[in-house]
Amino acid sequence: MRKPEDIIIRPLITEKSTRMQESGNQVVFRVVKDANKVEIRKAIEELFDVKVLAVRTQRTPSRLRRVANNLGRRPSWKKAIVRLRDGDRIEGLSGV
Repeated sequence: MRKPEDIIIRPLITEKSTRMQESGNQVVFRVVKDANKVEIRKAIEELFDVKVLAVRTQRTPSRLRRVANNLGRRPSWKKAIVRLRDGDRIEGLSGV
């Protein structure tokens, strides 16, 4: 079994994720591509000492990227939207 630090890469701080955190008590993380919802739930609960109610995942496909005459690819990645129990918060993740 993997360590929680190996599953969670970093939090995603965007305008949309900040609004989700304020209004719906949801936090968005970038996770490794082969992590499943159960592993993500256990990693968040262990790392931040909160209760997770639901985990939704989304895979972002790789995209073509052009710089001058060279054509390349951006890598694909996976994000997890984690809904926390009312009253639980993860401090230090706000974009401010």
